[in-house]
Amino acid sequence: MLGARDPLPMRPARVIVAGTSGSGKSTLAAAIGAALAIPYVEVDALYHGPGWVPRPEFDADIAGLAARDAWAAEWQYDTGRPVLGARADLAVWLDLPHALVMRRVVARTVHRRARGLELWNGNREAALRTVLTDRDHILRWAWRTRGATGPRVLALAAERPDLTVVRLRSAREVQAWLRGPLADAASAGSPR
Repeated sequence: MLGARDPLPMRPARVIVAGTSGSGKSTLAAAIGAALAIPYVEVDALYHGPGWVPRPEFDADIAGLAARDAWAAEWQYDTGRPVLGARADLAVWLDLPHALVMRRVVARTVHRRARGLELWNGNREAALRTVLTDRDHILRWAWRTRGATGPRVLALAAERPDLTVVRLRSAREVQAWLRGPLADAASAGSPR
Protein backbone atom coordinates (compact mmCIF):
# COMPACT_ATOMS: atom_id res chain seq x y z
CA MET A 1 0.00 0.00 0.00
CA LEU A 2 1.36 3.39 -1.02
CA GLY A 3 1.26 6.64 0.90
CA ALA A 4 0.95 10.27 -0.09
CA ARG A 5 4.54 10.68 -1.26
CA ASP A 6 5.16 7.29 -2.87
CA PRO A 7 5.48 7.39 -6.66
CA LEU A 8 2.84 5.59 -8.68
CA PRO A 9 4.20 2.62 -10.67
CA MET A 10 2.30 3.67 -13.80
CA ARG A 11 -0.03 6.30 -15.23
CA PRO A 12 -3.44 5.02 -14.13
CA ALA A 13 -6.39 4.91 -16.50
CA ARG A 14 -9.19 3.44 -14.33
CA VAL A 15 -9.34 4.92 -10.84
CA ILE A 16 -11.65 4.27 -7.92
CA VAL A 17 -11.81 6.54 -4.88
CA ALA A 18 -12.97 4.90 -1.64
CA GLY A 19 -14.07 6.61 1.55
CA THR A 20 -17.01 7.18 3.82
CA SER A 21 -19.78 9.64 2.99
CA GLY A 22 -18.41 13.17 3.26
CA SER A 23 -14.75 12.17 2.95
CA GLY A 24 -14.33 13.91 -0.40
CA LYS A 25 -14.60 10.99 -2.83
CA SER A 26 -16.37 12.96 -5.54
CA THR A 27 -14.09 15.97 -5.24
CA LEU A 28 -10.98 13.82 -5.40
CA ALA A 29 -12.26 11.60 -8.22
CA ALA A 30 -13.06 14.73 -10.27
CA ALA A 31 -9.58 16.15 -9.55
CA ILE A 32 -7.97 12.85 -10.58
CA GLY A 33 -9.99 12.81 -13.79
CA ALA A 34 -8.91 16.37 -14.60
CA ALA A 35 -5.24 15.67 -13.80
CA LEU A 36 -5.13 12.53 -15.93
CA ALA A 37 -7.43 13.88 -18.67
CA ILE A 38 -9.82 10.95 -18.20
CA PRO A 39 -13.59 11.11 -17.73
CA TYR A 40 -14.93 11.49 -14.21
CA VAL A 41 -18.26 9.72 -13.68
CA GLU A 42 -20.30 10.57 -10.58
CA VAL A 43 -21.62 7.23 -9.35
CA ASP A 44 -24.32 8.87 -7.17
CA ALA A 45 -25.84 10.34 -10.34
CA LEU A 46 -26.02 6.85 -11.84
CA TYR A 47 -27.52 5.34 -8.70
CA HIS A 48 -30.19 7.80 -7.49
CA GLY A 49 -33.39 8.14 -9.47
CA PRO A 50 -36.20 10.56 -8.66
CA GLY A 51 -37.41 10.29 -5.06
CA TRP A 52 -34.07 8.75 -4.03
CA VAL A 53 -35.16 5.44 -5.57
CA PRO A 54 -32.27 3.43 -7.06
CA ARG A 55 -32.32 3.58 -10.85
CA PRO A 56 -33.02 0.17 -12.44
CA GLU A 57 -30.31 0.92 -15.02
CA PHE A 58 -27.59 1.31 -12.37
CA ASP A 59 -25.99 -2.12 -12.75
CA ALA A 60 -25.92 -1.83 -16.55
CA ASP A 61 -24.51 1.70 -16.30
CA ILE A 62 -21.76 0.53 -13.94
CA ALA A 63 -20.90 -2.38 -16.25
CA GLY A 64 -20.70 0.04 -19.16
CA LEU A 65 -18.50 2.40 -17.18
CA ALA A 66 -16.17 -0.39 -16.07
CA ALA A 67 -15.78 -1.60 -19.66
CA ARG A 68 -14.40 1.76 -20.78
CA ASP A 69 -10.68 2.22 -21.24
CA ALA A 70 -10.39 5.19 -18.88
CA TRP A 71 -12.39 6.69 -16.01
CA ALA A 72 -12.29 8.01 -12.46
CA ALA A 73 -15.23 7.29 -10.14
CA GLU A 74 -16.26 6.84 -6.54
CA TRP A 75 -16.14 3.27 -5.26
CA GLN A 76 -19.55 2.79 -3.69
CA TYR A 77 -22.80 0.80 -3.65
CA ASP A 78 -22.91 -2.92 -3.08
CA THR A 79 -23.43 -3.90 -6.72
CA GLY A 80 -21.08 -1.25 -8.11
CA ARG A 81 -18.01 -1.88 -5.96
CA PRO A 82 -17.14 -5.37 -7.26
CA VAL A 83 -17.54 -4.38 -10.90
CA LEU A 84 -15.42 -1.24 -10.66
CA GLY A 85 -12.93 -2.90 -8.30
CA ALA A 86 -12.30 -5.69 -10.80
CA ARG A 87 -11.37 -3.22 -13.56
CA ALA A 88 -9.55 -0.48 -11.63
CA ASP A 89 -5.81 -0.08 -11.95
CA LEU A 90 -5.62 2.37 -9.03
CA ALA A 91 -7.60 2.59 -5.80
CA VAL A 92 -7.30 5.69 -3.63
CA TRP A 93 -8.46 5.22 -0.05
CA LEU A 94 -9.51 8.39 1.76
CA ASP A 95 -8.90 7.31 5.36
CA LEU A 96 -9.42 10.71 6.92
CA PRO A 97 -10.04 11.38 10.63
CA HIS A 98 -13.69 10.85 11.57
CA ALA A 99 -13.98 14.31 13.13
CA LEU A 100 -12.91 15.93 9.83
CA VAL A 101 -15.29 13.80 7.78
CA MET A 102 -18.22 14.54 10.07
CA ARG A 103 -17.50 18.29 9.99
CA ARG A 104 -17.42 18.12 6.19
CA VAL A 105 -20.61 16.09 5.82
CA VAL A 106 -22.49 18.36 8.25
CA ALA A 107 -21.30 21.52 6.47
CA ARG A 108 -22.10 20.05 3.05
CA THR A 109 -25.56 18.91 4.14
CA VAL A 110 -26.45 22.25 5.73
CA HIS A 111 -25.18 24.13 2.66
CA ARG A 112 -27.11 21.96 0.22
CA ARG A 113 -30.29 22.11 2.30
CA ALA A 114 -30.11 25.88 2.91
CA ARG A 115 -29.62 26.57 -0.79
CA GLY A 116 -32.14 23.98 -1.94
CA LEU A 117 -29.55 22.51 -4.30
CA GLU A 118 -30.69 19.77 -6.62
CA LEU A 119 -28.39 16.80 -6.36
CA TRP A 120 -29.34 14.00 -8.76
CA ASN A 121 -32.51 13.55 -10.78
CA GLY A 122 -34.52 16.14 -8.85
CA ASN A 123 -33.43 14.98 -5.39
CA ARG A 124 -32.54 17.39 -2.61
CA GLU A 125 -31.12 16.92 0.87
CA ALA A 126 -33.73 15.95 3.44
CA ALA A 127 -34.86 18.47 6.03
CA LEU A 128 -32.29 18.73 8.79
CA ARG A 129 -34.86 17.80 11.44
CA THR A 130 -35.19 14.36 9.84
CA VAL A 131 -31.74 13.49 11.17
CA LEU A 132 -33.69 12.57 14.32
CA THR A 133 -36.23 10.35 12.59
CA ASP A 134 -34.59 8.95 9.45
CA ARG A 135 -32.11 6.15 10.15
CA ASP A 136 -30.62 6.69 6.69
CA HIS A 137 -30.31 10.49 6.87
CA ILE A 138 -26.91 11.27 5.38
CA LEU A 139 -25.50 12.46 8.72
CA ARG A 140 -26.53 9.27 10.50
CA TRP A 141 -25.44 7.19 7.51
CA ALA A 142 -21.96 8.76 7.52
CA TRP A 143 -21.57 8.10 11.23
CA ARG A 144 -22.95 4.55 11.12
CA THR A 145 -20.88 3.41 8.13
CA ARG A 146 -17.64 5.21 8.99
CA GLY A 147 -15.76 2.00 9.74
CA ALA A 148 -16.83 0.03 6.66
CA THR A 149 -14.41 1.39 4.05
CA GLY A 150 -11.15 0.10 5.53
CA PRO A 151 -12.13 -3.58 5.59
CA ARG A 152 -13.52 -3.28 2.05
CA VAL A 153 -10.32 -1.73 0.70
CA LEU A 154 -8.16 -4.30 2.47
CA ALA A 155 -10.31 -7.13 1.08
CA LEU A 156 -10.01 -5.70 -2.44
CA ALA A 157 -6.24 -5.37 -2.04
CA ALA A 158 -6.02 -9.02 -0.92
CA GLU A 159 -8.23 -10.13 -3.82
CA ARG A 160 -6.29 -8.01 -6.34
CA PRO A 161 -2.59 -8.01 -5.38
CA ASP A 162 -1.87 -6.37 -8.77
CA LEU A 163 -3.96 -3.32 -7.83
CA THR A 164 -2.08 -0.21 -6.75
CA VAL A 165 -3.67 1.17 -3.57
CA VAL A 166 -2.88 4.61 -2.17
CA ARG A 167 -3.98 5.40 1.39
CA LEU A 168 -4.40 9.08 2.25
CA ARG A 169 -4.92 9.93 5.93
CA SER A 170 -5.36 13.71 5.99
CA ALA A 171 -6.41 16.65 3.83
CA ARG A 172 -2.73 17.64 3.69
CA GLU A 173 -1.81 14.19 2.36
CA VAL A 174 -4.52 14.44 -0.31
CA GLN A 175 -3.06 17.74 -1.55
CA ALA A 176 0.52 16.42 -1.42
CA TRP A 177 -0.48 13.34 -3.43
CA LEU A 178 -2.31 15.40 -6.05
CA ARG A 179 0.65 17.77 -6.48
CA GLY A 180 3.29 15.04 -6.25
CA PRO A 181 2.79 11.40 -7.29
CA LEU A 182 -0.41 11.95 -9.28
CA ALA A 183 0.99 14.98 -11.13
CA ASP A 184 4.17 13.03 -11.88
CA ALA A 185 2.17 10.07 -13.23
CA ALA A 186 -0.02 12.40 -15.29
CA SER A 187 3.02 13.94 -16.94
CA ALA A 188 4.35 10.48 -17.81
CA GLY A 189 2.22 10.21 -20.95
CA SER A 190 -0.95 8.59 -22.15
CA PRO A 191 -2.87 6.05 -20.10
CA ARG A 192 -1.86 2.51 -20.81
